[in-house]
Amino acid sequence: MKVGPGRRVSVWWTVLPVLALLVVAGVVLAVAISVDSDSSSTPASTAPPRPQPVVFSPEVAPVGAAAPQPTAAGVTAAITPAVRAPALGTVTGQVADAITGEVLWSQDPARPVTPASTTKILTAAAALLTLPADQRLTTTVVVDAAGRAVLVGGGDPTISTRPIGADTLFTDAARIADLAAQIKKSGVRVTSLAVDTSRFTGPDFAPSWERADIAGGSIAPVQAVMTDSGRIQPTDISPRTPAPALAAGRALADALGLPDATVSTALAPAAARQIASVRSAPLMTRLRDMMVQSDDVLAETIAIEVAQATGGQPSLEGAATAVPSVLRGAGIDLTGVSLADTNGLSTDNRIPAVILDKLLLAAAGSGNAKLRPLLDLLPISGATGTLSERFAGSATSAAGWVRAKTGTLTGVNTLAGIVQTKDNRVLTFTLMSTGTSPDQARPALDTVVSRLRACGCR
Repeated sequence: MKVGPGRRVSVWWTVLPVLALLVVAGVVLAVAISVDSDSSSTPASTAPPRPQPVVFSPEVAPVGAAAPQPTAAGVTAAITPAVRAPALGTVTGQVADAITGEVLWSQDPARPVTPASTTKILTAAAALLTLPADQRLTTTVVVDAAGRAVLVGGGDPTISTRPIGADTLFTDAARIADLAAQIKKSGVRVTSLAVDTSRFTGPDFAPSWERADIAGGSIAPVQAVMTDSGRIQPTDISPRTPAPALAAGRALADALGLPDATVSTALAPAAARQIASVRSAPLMTRLRDMMVQSDDVLAETIAIEVAQATGGQPSLEGAATAVPSVLRGAGIDLTGVSLADTNGLSTDNRIPAVILDKLLLAAAGSGNAKLRPLLDLLPISGATGTLSERFAGSATSAAGWVRAKTGTLTGVNTLAGIVQTKDNRVLTFTLMSTGTSPDQARPALDTVVSRLRACGCR
């Protein structure tokens, strides 16, 4: 699929700040009515008649195609000084009009560069094109004749060790406590516990990843049985464990009152009886968590789902093969793309800015209806996830007007998404910076996008 200059598409975009203003207006109205009814001491016979109540009708309004059209000259003039900032090092990128598909600015956009976590845009797109939005993963516990229970991984890394009802890093996560309660209710006397990770095949750690990133909190061995995405502290962006499946087994053993020493790894017997199960959140929920939190483990497990659904190997290598294969099968030009993983941690990944921007254009318009939810998965500037503390300074007015995926590695800083200009025109953008540190590049990238927000660019 190609989205080129002159092609007209309809834009899907939610105006969040308008909702915020409507809510504030509603609150002010409620306060005004309350004060009026409680403070009056004027006799009823002489009091002026009450005004008619204001009708409050909030709505989500799409951006219309009649919004003033920006020009390439206007965009170039608005952002060129910011793009040339030394803090950005070497920059490649592209900005386009989401309605027409016209490229309004570009700088070496076809050059393959290290994308960092903007790789997840490809992973999310492949999942949307392949998997049912409501797909859930099931984790089970079976028991053999000797009383050994086996925790059989379903590929869901979001299962939490937190108590039922307590917050976790993930939305609507299944619980180890739920499995333990079902086991106890079954009446089966469990004497030992094993974990079965056979749903995934091949190495659980990609060759291009660094082992130091386990303790650093970026990644863990990707196994079919995991809790809290392998994190040691289930409510914090904390270090991860080098043995996530065994850690999950020990968490269940603790909940059952069994010693950690009874936990091992084993295949579940074919005839074993199931005594407990839990299900993951639906795919769309997990995709949103993946994108908002930029969780690398969750990205890999979703990509393995894509591989399984398309007949590939349920492995890290199979995932890295399946994601681009699905996109090419949908007609998306991936010239210059090579993936060593599907989360963006690998420095061997290469994606040109033009490819990311084409996917965003396809999602923003009518290129492929299945890709439309992609925009809703992106973090919101100054509000959620990896953008919660960005675009929020007093020097910018872009908070709430940008949805974008971030990417950060040593010497690599990327940002790709959409921005609504002050004239209510939606622009897609992809900015890929190399050669400087995050503390320099992030605010500089935000400045470029803030200038897009502030300009009519005509």
